[in-house]
Amino acid sequence: MTIRVGIIGTGWFGMKHAELLAGMEGVRVAAFCGTSREKAERAAQRFAGAAAYADVREMLDGCKLDAAYICVPPFAHGDMEKELAERGIPFLVEKPLGVDEETPTAIADLVERRGLITSVGYHFRYMDTVQSAKRWLEGRTVGMAVGGWMGSMPGVAWWRKTETSGGQFVEQTTHIVDLLRYMLGEVTEVFAAYARRANTPDATVADVGTVTLKLASGAVASISNTCLIPSGGRAELHLYTDGGVAEIGPQSLRLLLPDQTVETTGRRDPYRAENEAFIEAVRTGDASGIRSTYRDAWMTHRVTVAANRSAASGLPVRL
Repeated sequence: MTIRVGIIGTGWFGMKHAELLAGMEGVRVAAFCGTSREKAERAAQRFAGAAAYADVREMLDGCKLDAAYICVPPFAHGDMEKELAERGIPFLVEKPLGVDEETPTAIADLVERRGLITSVGYHFRYMDTVQSAKRWLEGRTVGMAVGGWMGSMPGVAWWRKTETSGGQFVEQTTHIVDLLRYMLGEVTEVFAAYARRANTPDATVADVGTVTLKLASGAVASISNTCLIPSGGRAELHLYTDGGVAEIGPQSLRLLLPDQTVETTGRRDPYRAENEAFIEAVRTGDASGIRSTYRDAWMTHRVTVAANRSAASGLPVRL
């Protein structure tokens, strides 16, 4: 059986997924949908036989698909997920799920009513170093976590506007929030402080921020971010336990133990693993290999949107 996949979005993530899918046995990239037919045609010409569309409904009416990938900016989410869910087409969607809480909540409810297979692009969950860290945590008590996403301001216009990206904590630092949830469980309360410190006239997003989080387990966490620095950066989560410290970075794990330090580097491409898990679920109906379903990702999205509300009000927000 050949799995026919449609890609919605012709940017970096859309093409990244398409290239991985094209290299998988029994998978065909059948169609692209872009903001214009010209963009879709440019993407489709790299994949033999792929059709090009400028409208999601037109693509779904004109091309029989077994699955779809949604790789669009945060503000564009909503109608396309609903259309796919109504037609019973499984989908993988890149984070974040939107710029507000209402739209993803409605989609999560619809997906559950339809019993649809879904996956969300929190690829950190698929890193083998993260799996090693989860095993190391077994039997240990985590007291606190400290993490962050430090980088520079992306050049795309939609990212720089809060109303179209949701801001850095929603659009980017969501990866660290999701990793926190995946490792330590649910968040019950957030208290955030944001600020704009650089003179970037075309931007409305806060360029620095820090968020304190309480977890259901009793642990506490602090996650900070900035898009202020001109170059360099880091993304990481450090877990402080009664048995030592686990420092998780992009494809790296450093364990600071009482008698030694152990460092490992990830060997498996998490994007490939994420795609393989989703396609296997579509092929077999067994979604157990998917590590972030739409409902699970919705729980992460709730935390990031609550942080925005807290920063705006100056008050803690309970979940």
